[in-house]
Amino acid sequence: MKPTLVIYLGRMDGTPAEELVGRAQEALAIDNAELASETGLFREVLVFTDSEPKFPVPDGVIVERQDGSDFHFGQSLANLISGWRPEAVVYLGGGFGPFIDQELLDEIVGRLARSDALVLANNIFSADLVAFRPPEALFRVAPPARDNPLAQVLHRQAGLPIAELPRSAKTQFDLDTPTDLAVLKYHGVDRPRLGRLIADAPIETDRLEAAAAYLVEPYAEVVVAGRVGSYVLAYLERETACRTRVFSEERGMQADGREERGQVRSVLGFLLEAVGVEGFFERVAQLGQACFLDSRVLFAHLGLRLSRADRFYSDLGEPEAVGDPLARRITAAARDAPIPVVMGAHSLVSGGLYAVVDAAWRIHDQALLGQTYQQGR
Repeated sequence: MKPTLVIYLGRMDGTPAEELVGRAQEALAIDNAELASETGLFREVLVFTDSEPKFPVPDGVIVERQDGSDFHFGQSLANLISGWRPEAVVYLGGGFGPFIDQELLDEIVGRLARSDALVLANNIFSADLVAFRPPEALFRVAPPARDNPLAQVLHRQAGLPIAELPRSAKTQFDLDTPTDLAVLKYHGVDRPRLGRLIADAPIETDRLEAAAAYLVEPYAEVVVAGRVGSYVLAYLERETACRTRVFSEERGMQADGREERGQVRSVLGFLLEAVGVEGFFERVAQLGQACFLDSRVLFAHLGLRLSRADRFYSDLGEPEAVGDPLARRITAAARDAPIPVVMGAHSLVSGGLYAVVDAAWRIHDQALLGQTYQQGR
C-alpha cells in the first residue's frame, strides 16, 4: 500500500510582508514535496496550487494548477480522489511542517498500512496534516470548505477511527505569519529552499531572542497567552527553567466558527477594555519578564476583523503600517512595553514554542560551553 501525498498551496500576495510569507510557504511546500518523493513511500506526490510556482519543481513531484477564485477545499479533495483513485491520502497544508522528516513520514505511512480504516491528524480538532484510509470515506460526508475540520468530519460523519500524532515541533509547527519566520530564523531549519530564503530575508529576531532567554532562566516568569493546549503547558513545565503564567483561551475558535460568529471572549480582552491599551501591557509586565501572545484571540474578542496585512505588520511590530486604529495602538504598545512581547498566531503558542524552547536551550548550553572553555585556558 502506497498513499498519495497531497499538498495544497494557495497564493499569498499583496504587501511585502504578505509576499515574504507567501514565498516562504511555497519554498516549504516544494521542499516537503521533494522530501516525500525521495523517500519512495508515496505512489504520487501532488502539489495543488492556484499560481505558477516560482521555484523549480523537482523530479518526482507533480504540480496541478487550479482556479483559486471559487476554491472549496473539500470538494477539490473529493475531485482529486475521483481522478487519481489513491489507495490512501496524506494531506499537508502548504505552510505546514518545516521540521517534517522521513521518520515522521514512515510512521504515518506505517500506521495507515496497518489499518483498513483510519484518520490520523496532527491535531484532531484543527488539522494541518490529515492522513486517511479509505479515501472514498470523503464521499460519505459533507466536504468541509477548509482543511482544519477535515479529521473531525471524517471521524464523526464517515465513522473512521481517529488518532492523533505525538505532539512535537514536527507535528505542530505551521508557517503562517512573519512571527513563524522569526522563530525559524532563531531556531534554524534544515530545508534547502526555505533555509536560503530565511537566511536572505530581513527578518528581525531581537524581541524573540530577548523573550526566549527567560525560558531557560531559573526564577524568571514568562506569560503565555492565547490558544494554548494542555500539551504545551505540560511541555513548558517539563522543559523550561522558568515559571510560566498561562492564559489558555478560545482553542478551536476558527474551526468551530466562534470567530466568524463574533462569539470569542477573552479574559485578557476584558482586561484590555478595562484598563486601556497601554495599561494592559503595563499589567502584563507585572505578571512576567516576557510574553508570548497569540494576538488573534485578543483581536477577535475586540471585534477586529483585520486584514491579513494588518495582522502581519502587527506581528512585525510596525504600527505605522497597520491600518486599523485600535490594532495600531495595540501594536505600538506591545513594541514599547517594559518587557519583550512577541505577538503571533496559534503556531506561536503551539509548535513555535517547541522550537523556541529547543533553540533557547541550545544557545544557553553553547554559552556555558564557551565560558567553560575560557575558564580552562
